[in-house]
Amino acid sequence: MFGSGGYHATSMEDIAERAGVTKPVLYQHFPSKSDLYLELVDAVGDELCAAVATSAAAESAPFARVLAGFRAYFRFVGERTAAFSLLFGRGARQSDAFDDAVRRVEESIAGTIGPFIEADIDEAHRELLGYAIVGLAEVTSRQWIQRRVDGPEDPEAVLAEADVLAQRLADLVWAGLRALPGAPGRERRE
Repeated sequence: MFGSGGYHATSMEDIAERAGVTKPVLYQHFPSKSDLYLELVDAVGDELCAAVATSAAAESAPFARVLAGFRAYFRFVGERTAAFSLLFGRGARQSDAFDDAVRRVEESIAGTIGPFIEADIDEAHRELLGYAIVGLAEVTSRQWIQRRVDGPEDPEAVLAEADVLAQRLADLVWAGLRALPGAPGRERRE
């Protein structure tokens, strides 16, 4: 509900009704609406990060890892658009607490990506590239969601489009990664 309707437009009463519980029961588990929101941001962020990490780790070849990570990311966005919007949509940065939570998610995903980068670069460079890759995926996802607003939601078509986005961004990112010092597939520069 937060992802699709936004933080302010979603009440605890609405959430309780949708969950099939009373409002007092909801407040027994979450002292406030913001506590519930922050818990969801953490949980959804952990799910997205785990999906990317698991998919990338399942591959041994560097390009296959890049593609698998993007595929997991975009499939998550395609299948769980409201969850992605909870993380990176219009309500995600409405308070310092929300902004900090989203920043932790970005940090976690970037920290997951960095170790997969095979190159002779220092940790600060690896971290920067992790954030850059997360930024590419996040902005592309927001644009993709915006384009899909008026389109049909055929799940197979959405996953096919997710795979196309993954391939396109993997190609772009791989072109840069393989140019790094000591990277596999690096072409010699004269």
